[in-house]
Amino acid sequence: MALASLPARGGPPRRISVLGSTGSVGTSTLALIEAASPGAFEVEALVAGRDVTTLATQARRHRARLAVVADPACHAALKEVLAGTGIETAAGPEAVVEAAARPADWTMAAIVGSAGLRSTLAALARGGTVALANKESLVCAGEIVLEAARRSGATLLPVDSEHNAIFQALDARDPAMVEKIVLTASGGPFRTSDLATMRAATPEIAVRHPILKMGAKISVDSATMMNKGLELIEAARLFPVPEARIEVLVHPQSTVHGLVQYADGSVLAQLGTPDMRTPIAHTLAWPRRMEVVLPRLDLATLGRLEFFAPDPVRFPALRLAREALRAGRGAPTILNAANETAVALFLDRRLGFLDIAAVVEEAMEMFGAPPAAGLEAVLDLDAAARREAARLAARRAAA
Repeated sequence: MALASLPARGGPPRRISVLGSTGSVGTSTLALIEAASPGAFEVEALVAGRDVTTLATQARRHRARLAVVADPACHAALKEVLAGTGIETAAGPEAVVEAAARPADWTMAAIVGSAGLRSTLAALARGGTVALANKESLVCAGEIVLEAARRSGATLLPVDSEHNAIFQALDARDPAMVEKIVLTASGGPFRTSDLATMRAATPEIAVRHPILKMGAKISVDSATMMNKGLELIEAARLFPVPEARIEVLVHPQSTVHGLVQYADGSVLAQLGTPDMRTPIAHTLAWPRRMEVVLPRLDLATLGRLEFFAPDPVRFPALRLAREALRAGRGAPTILNAANETAVALFLDRRLGFLDIAAVVEEAMEMFGAPPAAGLEAVLDLDAAARREAARLAARRAAA
């Protein structure tokens, strides 16, 4: 993957596309662009799911060339609200992919779940820099994604705060000297809860992340620690470190975002205020840095940094992720698809909180590690795993 060239300071603006512009990562990205020096960036395309109001406001505010809504049923409303602005509109899954393929120097890939896979691949095929906030793309189709980047010479930069931290602390010139990398986890709302409390958890409780305000799906993944399992798989794809040397530690303060331990005993860590604008800004300005106005980390006020090993009994998702990574082939695709289905059913109050991991495990046992060579095979397996997870969940609900 080649390093994408950047305009010199004071040069022409950097052209930006944001896939998933109305989500938390997308809105933070646009806030950073707005706060940057005038003329530093211009927006090529904005893509949202079905939030027409927010998308239209963003498109007008940033003078985007194109606004796309994934749900075709929302296109008429988008066209109406943007009429007379000169902003091009489109709708539907193919339009999302076409938007990702538009000329841009830098693309934020932040469409949640496996739904973001096709657009991520389209952005990578075009080349340039792709900031990846959609961890599911690497989980479901890691080799396909990496091969797309290699083929086009695109730069793939991690946006997840943990992977971005590792990226900053890792000496890529001498990966053989890396003993291990450590991903940190807040522990979520159930870090100290017993199984009885977790069994009775409602969606309202599960989405209350103790540190960050995030979308419902990723908040539930944080509560089950499946987000850390997915990040473990992503780390194994991104960095030259085998799974056995990737560790997860619970760090309630969410101040140390990632650590790299080297053969000489040194441990390099990236610390910062828990705010997604920091890793987004790091990728947006790469290979330079940009000024971001946010509260600075004050270690004296913080007072202490704590680390704990995660509890494998209360948080089996980490074990399932490691098993999927070791099994390889289509196992990570099944893990992710079953989890997305189970989380959606939990949020719809049709599945218990502890049943999320149980459904994922049953789906993994049923499918094993089937071959998944090529994008269509991955998508077919993803669909099959979702159907099976829904069936398993319905059986549990009826029991």
